[in-house]
Amino acid sequence: MKKNPILIIMMTIGIFLLAASCTNIEKKPMTAKQIPLEDFFKNPEKSSYQISPDGNYYSYMAPYEKRMNIFVQKRGAEEVIQLTAETDRSVAGYFWPNSERILYLKDTGGDENFKLFGINIDSTNPIAYTDFEGVRTQILDDLPNIPNEVIIGLNKRNPQVFDPYRLNLKTGDMEMLAENPGNIQGWMFDHDGKLRVAFAIVDGVNTSILYRETEADEWQTVLTTSFKDNVSPAFFTFDNKNVYGTSNLGRDKSVVVEFDIANGKEVEVLYENPDYDVSNVFYSRKRKVLTSASYTSHKRERHFFDADTEKLFARINKELGNYELGISAVSDDETVYIIRTYSDRSLGAYYIYDKNTDRIEKITDVSPWIDENEMATVHPITYKSRDGLKIHAYLTLPKGYTMETAKNLPVVVNPHGGPWARDGWGFNPEIQFLANRGYAILQMNFRGSTGYGKEFWQASFKKWGLEMQDDITDGTQWLIKKGIADPERIAIYGASYGGYATLMGLVKEPELYAAGVDYVGVSNMFTFMKTIPPYWEPLLAMMYEMVGDPKADSLLLRKVSPVYHVDKITAPLFVAQGANDPRVNIDESDQIVQALKDRGVVVEYMVKDNEGHGFHNEENRFDFYRAMEAFLSKQLKEKE
Repeated sequence: MKKNPILIIMMTIGIFLLAASCTNIEKKPMTAKQIPLEDFFKNPEKSSYQISPDGNYYSYMAPYEKRMNIFVQKRGAEEVIQLTAETDRSVAGYFWPNSERILYLKDTGGDENFKLFGINIDSTNPIAYTDFEGVRTQILDDLPNIPNEVIIGLNKRNPQVFDPYRLNLKTGDMEMLAENPGNIQGWMFDHDGKLRVAFAIVDGVNTSILYRETEADEWQTVLTTSFKDNVSPAFFTFDNKNVYGTSNLGRDKSVVVEFDIANGKEVEVLYENPDYDVSNVFYSRKRKVLTSASYTSHKRERHFFDADTEKLFARINKELGNYELGISAVSDDETVYIIRTYSDRSLGAYYIYDKNTDRIEKITDVSPWIDENEMATVHPITYKSRDGLKIHAYLTLPKGYTMETAKNLPVVVNPHGGPWARDGWGFNPEIQFLANRGYAILQMNFRGSTGYGKEFWQASFKKWGLEMQDDITDGTQWLIKKGIADPERIAIYGASYGGYATLMGLVKEPELYAAGVDYVGVSNMFTFMKTIPPYWEPLLAMMYEMVGDPKADSLLLRKVSPVYHVDKITAPLFVAQGANDPRVNIDESDQIVQALKDRGVVVEYMVKDNEGHGFHNEENRFDFYRAMEAFLSKQLKEKE
């Protein structure tokens, strides 16, 4: 559960991680069986399985009154204990701090001010640990070696910054470990739970690593770099001296390194991939060895440091190898594993692997009503941008079509959120729903998408609505040139940054797209930056360098703000927004909708009062996708 603080900084700047989609057309492959909308978007039967540290219980989330709640079951027993009964909002996430208790997070109406709660696994002694109004709780370290304590971050003292607290799970008492001076964006603890490292923003655009040998020592700055250079310590070496993590210092791609934290220097490169950033590194707490690192090409890939771990994956692959798989949880003694399988056509299943008996037992399918044989294949593709960049993308075709036979199809172009994130290969219910309704779907990792190195990422700086948008347009044109897309029936749809890209696509390419769907997207760069959450404000200087300064770059930001160019939008638009969105204020959607209505452009507008940055409640998802399906069906129906 250890969080990579430098990565947290960059992911915080990477504003909008979200997606969505929907549709229906009159003409689709004869082999396609139309599947009810609800089957794609209802809550999973069971998900988020974890194992207790002692390996005796497993837990999961399942629907109760249409909300995802936490349940516990003893291995080998039939009895199920329901731990939570939330009916207004699903539990956002949970974990086991020890074998007797579970901690979980929940917000209110999508405001993302998460509160921390705890409950014993026999459903006794519920405690609201951080029930503070307008305060966001972070989990900084689950302290696996200290069963009755965790480290949390709270912006209770100052809404802009998070202070670290040691929380006693038995008493609920909290001890503040350090007062954030205002520039610390992350904290790191050693294997003994001691606060040893801090990550600071310097002058708004540089980052520093601060270190101390013991908690009694003063902080010392050991390394300062531009935020464009990324040293991301993941955890201490097992003697608590150095750290393991990833770094792109002096290179384009992030690699796995051992880092001398006291002196701010790389000791050794442990693994590098020539084509992709290595994003994660893992270890065995029991055996005290590095186990593996992972990166994403078109799928997730692994490099093994440890023969035992490689052997473990080989054993699991032997039985479940028709699917991609991951280890989602493991007992403290590393004898009981929770395995999750998935593919591009299946949400997969959960299994328990008992190393002592060498048996793999299936627990449950995540969504047993989904028949993978009726789902569409996701094809990894590449194309060139107009200025020569290689763009990695995914093309999903309706069932019954191949890359050779797909011709003149209606298309939904679906740029991802972030924008400093990326699309990946796997089961996406929204994409599968679109494909089931007869659409081809193009998802592209435009410049700025993560995982492809520093140069590709920086190529997006101050390029919102410009070259970033051109990468999306170039993918659309690629589909047309290949004959896959019917040029008269192309829609653009996206969420978060993808919603912004939808609006800019309609502005820049009014003849290219027949319709657009904007889901919680930015429309005005000036008002957007004025309404960000308070804990983003220390990162504004980075935002200005990456996106644009409202004063110094006012002409640029006006040029790339869709609301100022509504005179160029002619295609019908559907907009969806959560009223409590803390990232993209509802004013962003209100502005564009009103401006277009004033010009007589067809706009449909859906607002959900109990949602934030994306719709999480099941009934709201159904409403959104039904409306989107009808909208796209009407706008992209085949011309007579």
